[in-house]
Amino acid sequence: MTEHRIEGRNAVIEAMRVGREIDKILINSEGDSTLGHIAAKARDLGITVVKTDRRKLDSLSETGSHQGVIAFVAATTYATVEDMLELARERGEKPLIVICDELSDPHNLGAIVRTADAAGAHGVIIPKRRSATLTATVAKASAGAIEHVLIAKVPNITATIKELKEQGIWVYGAAAEGSQSMYKADFADAAAIVIGNEGEGLGRLVRENCDVLVSIPMKGGMSSLNASNAAAVLLYEAVRQRIG
Repeated sequence: MTEHRIEGRNAVIEAMRVGREIDKILINSEGDSTLGHIAAKARDLGITVVKTDRRKLDSLSETGSHQGVIAFVAATTYATVEDMLELARERGEKPLIVICDELSDPHNLGAIVRTADAAGAHGVIIPKRRSATLTATVAKASAGAIEHVLIAKVPNITATIKELKEQGIWVYGAAAEGSQSMYKADFADAAAIVIGNEGEGLGRLVRENCDVLVSIPMKGGMSSLNASNAAAVLLYEAVRQRIG
């Protein structure tokens, strides 16, 4: 496992709370009670705390917004798709999975992970190539949710969609030209929601292998939403349907 950085107060606090193996924390806590609390908590857990200046943190930061603290940890262990299905079985729920088709913006991926956690989704699937991965930027954008959501990295999104369909999961692709309104989709049953690339949307093969393409009603002058916003809207329609 390679070294990985977690940046930002909420992300570091969550990593400590859930017991991530943290090698050391670099922190600039002078005159800041919140950062002082983080440093004290880290020492209580036996984590090495190194006081440093902001310029050093700035030079090490991958996000450009470290909020005065960077933790060095082992890279996050990815889950499997089967882990997600098992989690749904353990909860006695119908699977609800988010599939990200070559998202390039780590802020979008982090925001989607955060919403997936809030909505009770059972996991997020990303491709191994041509995609944002679990970097410090993603961890920070997720505000710590990366510690709670199962994330699988798969070789081929289209093949994974086919496997999910074989498991009885209905696959909905988000597309502006979708033939079905999101309000008519049955997210209460086993479902996977596919979010496309920020620029091109869903890839051709991914699009062709979705069961249904669903659209989000757009009442203004814009024709589509940001990828993470679209995921949030669709996930919370699923929440609404599942609450009943």
